Amino acid sequence: MNSSIINRVPHILFLYWVIKIAATTLGETGADMFSMTFDLGYGTTIVIFTIMFLLFLFVKLSLKRYEPIVYWLTFTASAILGTAISDYIDRTLELGYLAGSLILVAILFVILALWYIKEKSLSVESITTSSAEIFYWIAFLVANTLGTAAGDFLADDLNLGFMVSASIISSLLIITALLHYYTKLSWILLFWIAFVLTRPFGATFGDLLTKPIENGGLNLGTIGASLFFLVILVIALIKEVKIEKAKW
Repeated sequence: MNSSIINRVPHILFLYWVIKIAATTLGETGADMFSMTFDLGYGTTIVIFTIMFLLFLFVKLSLKRYEPIVYWLTFTASAILGTAISDYIDRTLELGYLAGSLILVAILFVILALWYIKEKSLSVESITTSSAEIFYWIAFLVANTLGTAAGDFLADDLNLGFMVSASIISSLLIITALLHYYTKLSWILLFWIAFVLTRPFGATFGDLLTKPIENGGLNLGTIGASLFFLVILVIALIKEVKIEKAKW
């Protein structure tokens, strides 16, 4: 097969969303585990996972095709990094989740605009060049950070709590899915809406599991919750690897 037409990213199917939600929830619990449970702080956590994200991304770009394990390692690193950046913006820089969300929305729009200007497409199912994939991952990192900030804004700033926030986001995700199947709205627009929404769902659901009962959580702890979602991620990845091997 001509390497110029080999796709570098997964097709957006149901299994993609299962893995994505598991990875983003792990991003929330994992970032909290490193920054708070292990007491590394947001700055150190950002440094560690920036390095990890860049290392995984370097390997991913060098492969020039979709490899499930490397792809989802890169994605999970971006999810943990995004959570740490969001918390740093809110708690260390004290900008607040609303201001942080608005800043991140603006950054995401700029990245998507530059991506479209350069590549003439915002397709997330067909990435065949290094430049397109770099835009893809930068947009994913910003969207992951935005989703975390939006979820925390609902749960904390609006005092809706983790359960109510997760329920609201779940409803919005269902509406987005229905719009995809029953309307002619742009699937790319709906993808980005769903992509951003699954992040605050993972953030609020992760907080629901890990936060103390007096704060509205179930007090399962960041380590236990992270291991739980890591197991789900591994099981789903095994299935994904089998599917990809069958194609080749």
